[in-house]
Amino acid sequence: MRAPLISPFRRVSPASITTLPPQPGDNLRGAVLMCLSMLGFGCNDAVMKFVTQQMPLYQAITLRGLVMLVALALLAQRDGGLRLRLAPGDRWPMFWRVLGEVGSTVLFLNALQAMAIGDLAAVMQSLPLAVMLGAALFFGEPLGWRRTSAVMVGLVGVMVILRPGSGAFGVWALVALGAMLLMVLRDMVTRLFGRDASSATISFYAALAVTVMGLVLSLGQGWIMPDAAQLGLLLLSAAFLTLGYVTAVGAMRVGEISYIAPFRYTSLLVAIVAGLLIFGEWPDLYTWLGSGLIVGAGGYTIWREAQLGRR
Repeated sequence: MRAPLISPFRRVSPASITTLPPQPGDNLRGAVLMCLSMLGFGCNDAVMKFVTQQMPLYQAITLRGLVMLVALALLAQRDGGLRLRLAPGDRWPMFWRVLGEVGSTVLFLNALQAMAIGDLAAVMQSLPLAVMLGAALFFGEPLGWRRTSAVMVGLVGVMVILRPGSGAFGVWALVALGAMLLMVLRDMVTRLFGRDASSATISFYAALAVTVMGLVLSLGQGWIMPDAAQLGLLLLSAAFLTLGYVTAVGAMRVGEISYIAPFRYTSLLVAIVAGLLIFGEWPDLYTWLGSGLIVGAGGYTIWREAQLGRR
């Protein structure tokens, strides 16, 4: 049976198969899926930040992870179930990806507890630029002066937000940067998997590792008896996170990436609105200026790639 269009468990097509040109409406569908993905991830962050004000962080990670594992297993049933056996060449990439996933989750959620959600989201907007720089350094992808300039402008934007040397630059700013760098590791090492490694396997191992990490660390942090509202919020968080994963993969398989990718920056808008409505947080002038530099640099890079693709 053919996997659904937005299923996160579709396998990569063999290299011999030529990708068909986008059909009418594909770009719009891809843009909608990307916006839904950013909405899912942003709402998940807001719910976790709210829940962990009263529940220990690692208990929340563990409970959310258990729900995620069940959800991923159920979704995988549509494509014949989970295939957890790894080929020998995929074991080291899985190790490094799991390391990046676990490390970035721990650092990100700890920073989320201490930082304004909009400020943290603004720092995360530099992720696409950092991945582009890493691909040039480790995979030899071309990086001309325009791309290099865009990366530099994006890094300046991050520095404007964090303001090294000021009272705003503290340990949590470094934690946020560490989370972003581990996300770069996670995203880049994904390219090393063979074509037989399904997205279901990769996603399930990542969710399993994060859940086990949360359980182990929760033993030292302690547990509380959650009430019905907290359990409901964790179920909601898991649902948002599942929505984010499913639609993110679906967006990358519909339409032109150069058209769809700019909609990734809607996550910053989601974070700012959530921070304002739920936590009463309004970004300051430096966050607005830095975010403008980061989004502008990323948008220029995507526009430049589109121009080169047409040529």
